[in-house]
Amino acid sequence: MLKFYRVYLVFFLSSFYFLQGQNEQIKIHSHNDYLQTAPFWNAYANGLNSIEVDVFLKNKTLYATHSEAEIKKGHTLSNLYLKPLQKVLDLKLGKQQEVQLLVDIKSEAYSTMKALITLLKGYPEIIASNKVAIVISGNRPKVVDYVNYPDYITFDYQSLTPLTDKVSQEKVALVSLDFKSFSHWNGKGRLTASDYKKVKSAIDQAHAQNKPFRFWGAPDSKSAWKAFSDMGVDFINTDMPFKAATYLTTLPHRAYYNKAVSEVYTPTYASDQTKNPIKNVILLIGDGNGLSQISAATLANGGELTMTQLKSIGFIKTQSADDFTTDSAAAGTALATGEKTYNRAIGVATSKEALVNITEKLFTQGFLSGCITTDAVVGATPASFYAHQLDRSDEKQIADDLLSSKLSLFVGGGADFFQNDWKSSNFTILDNVNAIGNNKAAKVGCFIAANEVPSVLNGRRDVLAQATKNGIAFLHAKNKPFFLMVEGAQIDSFGHNNNVGGIVTEGIDFDKAVTEAIKFADKTKNTLVIITADHETSGFGIPQGKMKDKMIEGDFMTHDHTATMVPIFAYGPYSQEFQGVYENSDVYGKILKVLGVK
Repeated sequence: MLKFYRVYLVFFLSSFYFLQGQNEQIKIHSHNDYLQTAPFWNAYANGLNSIEVDVFLKNKTLYATHSEAEIKKGHTLSNLYLKPLQKVLDLKLGKQQEVQLLVDIKSEAYSTMKALITLLKGYPEIIASNKVAIVISGNRPKVVDYVNYPDYITFDYQSLTPLTDKVSQEKVALVSLDFKSFSHWNGKGRLTASDYKKVKSAIDQAHAQNKPFRFWGAPDSKSAWKAFSDMGVDFINTDMPFKAATYLTTLPHRAYYNKAVSEVYTPTYASDQTKNPIKNVILLIGDGNGLSQISAATLANGGELTMTQLKSIGFIKTQSADDFTTDSAAAGTALATGEKTYNRAIGVATSKEALVNITEKLFTQGFLSGCITTDAVVGATPASFYAHQLDRSDEKQIADDLLSSKLSLFVGGGADFFQNDWKSSNFTILDNVNAIGNNKAAKVGCFIAANEVPSVLNGRRDVLAQATKNGIAFLHAKNKPFFLMVEGAQIDSFGHNNNVGGIVTEGIDFDKAVTEAIKFADKTKNTLVIITADHETSGFGIPQGKMKDKMIEGDFMTHDHTATMVPIFAYGPYSQEFQGVYENSDVYGKILKVLGVK
């Protein structure tokens, strides 16, 4: 059992903590918890590890209050803390987590301690429990008198001067100091270098005494919580239990140290923004890839991506015909057909009638087409470029549409959606993306998974980039103009899951596919590359990070899509036509315009 020292009514609640690199438990302390709307319960329900209650002795009663003048009838230590804690133990509520109760004495120390011990004798289960630690703070007895109190009582030591008496040392639960004695930082921005040294030194000195450490009077913000956790503060002080617990317990999921690398390619710009005739169009769609997602991938990749080398940049609005916030089906359909439709629609208008998509339109102009995705090939975004169904969940019908589509190439997951005999179809099915490039068949397909495609975090490697490279080679070898759609699908998936590592690695992986497209555009000088997203997912933000460590801390507004505009990049002839701010449905018309197709 961990030894918990503090004279606050501090219990180790359901261990709302996170593991740092050193595997130390960072706990959360509910400062002046008795002022909360629901004292004790708010902290306990949110899994805090330490709870502080000020007490004042009056008429032999210990009130939960800062001063005698602020006493409220019935607001006693027993009613607000000991009885609820007894209920937790009796009924085995919650996780039965360890709890530190920090009792901050505001009246005379010795008489209050005597009353406290008398009161606690009425709660034998609490004082005998290995789940509860009672720590005394505020007006404490003299250090030499600590040994005169029961073993279940420990103390909050408020000095960095080491205690030389071993017995007294053992009665100290933790070291607490006033943060303002070391810095006037308000929790916004960053600590100055000099203040950082002073603050870190105080923490290290407490740890040198083998004692947990806490600051009181400390800034109470996300930036402060992160800084204190990084510096090794053992108990992080807060007046916002829910927000602090939510932030700190999700931090390991949101602070990602990147190891993935996209080798940045610097374009020649020889054909960029020219008016040379366009032969090929490559449209890359990062599903859910908003500006913050792109920023996270960029910063985690050392500050640059191939995508960020491009000069023609705009923003597109993503609203669907029936909703302020689009889904991938309506957004994909808008990009593929030039018409906004209702959410969940695949290649059909609001009237439910089929729309001509860009692969069908360009087929009449002698173009070949292909779709590559890290989703199932029947997923909403790729399906919008070849299928016509009333609902994105009609996967069997979408699969049937693929067989009769104008596509010459498809790559993705979802082989199990297809029950047909491929030998009787027009597609030659290959078992490896590297077999695509030199294949002479008229139409090829490649399944990279039977169902869901693994993520980069789960070992997918460079499949998307290799599929893009080989897909381009296959189409280019036909000596016909081509249109290719490439989707990095799982940026969206990890946005829905609020997983920063997934967003970063999938974004970097997507940029590798972008690199293959840009290299081909430079080689041919007649290829237009367009990079955009169908929508943004999760309201992703980047509050903090560290470039040196390639660390990105992300935060999230939702688990769903948002209505935020998304960037659009273009490279090659007429790329300047894609600058500005416009609707997602305008992309289709712009492509046809620069191709000279009515």
